Amino acid sequence: MADEFLDLAGWSWYVLVGLAALPTLLASIALLHATPRRYLKPRRDSVLGHFFVRFLALIAAFLVWGVSVVMSASISTTLQSLVGASEREVTAVGFNLLLAAIPLVVSVLWLAFIIRCAWFLRRLRGWKQTPEPGAVPKKFLRDRPRLRRVVVGLAHPGLLLVAGLGTSVLAFLLGAVELTINVLK
Repeated sequence: MADEFLDLAGWSWYVLVGLAALPTLLASIALLHATPRRYLKPRRDSVLGHFFVRFLALIAAFLVWGVSVVMSASISTTLQSLVGASEREVTAVGFNLLLAAIPLVVSVLWLAFIIRCAWFLRRLRGWKQTPEPGAVPKKFLRDRPRLRRVVVGLAHPGLLLVAGLGTSVLAFLLGAVELTINVLK
């Protein structure tokens, strides 16, 4: 109803999804912050497996870097041919493109952060509604057992994935940036 009178369609969806995701996000952050690393059971991967995964990650990082170099050269050449030889105009358009890409990059990094946190929550407390005893630090909200049950219940890896992925998808859909270059002749 407020949207009809105030025309807040985009912002109202951001607020609603943000408010829906906020309890799970805050509970997960509180639980992960209060949990020492020693609570995460060490994995039984081999040393070779550990280093091989890092090796693959470095290869992927190199490929992404290489693609970004080629794309930036292509964008620079295109901008120079469209805008002309004016270095100021090329730089201004380049900064505008960079500013337009920031929300997309932040959304992708947020998505990676949420997936990583959910993975740690899965290792910490598992997928069960109530985690096994000893999975969550005993001193976490020890003075407030009812609040502890609620926070640990909301800090579920599945809920975190839904909340985090929901906010990321909403950012992609509602915050879609249209990049166009108009050439005045």
